[in-house]
Amino acid sequence: MRPLVHPAIEDITVEGILHVLSDPVRAAIFASLAASDSARTCSNFIQMQDKEIPKSTLSQHFRMLREAGLVRSERHGVEMRNTSRCQEVEQRFPGLLGAIMQAHAAQCAERAAKEAG
Repeated sequence: MRPLVHPAIEDITVEGILHVLSDPVRAAIFASLAASDSARTCSNFIQMQDKEIPKSTLSQHFRMLREAGLVRSERHGVEMRNTSRCQEVEQRFPGLLGAIMQAHAAQCAERAAKEAG
């Protein structure tokens, strides 16, 4: 099994964060992880935004989040437990993730309001 790559905090870039969060599914996964008090497995995200996401696609999303430095993943048997690295990233780029997550939440609320009528 290949080792998991977690970039050092000084190797994380704003461009990398913005790129990885430009995908709506990855943004939703990260928002959920950032709001969680505990580690979450990939299987917690199979059903997202009213559609089922294949496990192989989820693996790619988590790999990209991990390589961008937003998520820390640890293997526990057959499970992969994921946590956000919000505190570390906040120290490097104060306010960045908060602003992105606030904008993401506003966008989700706007979409929900449009769908509701």
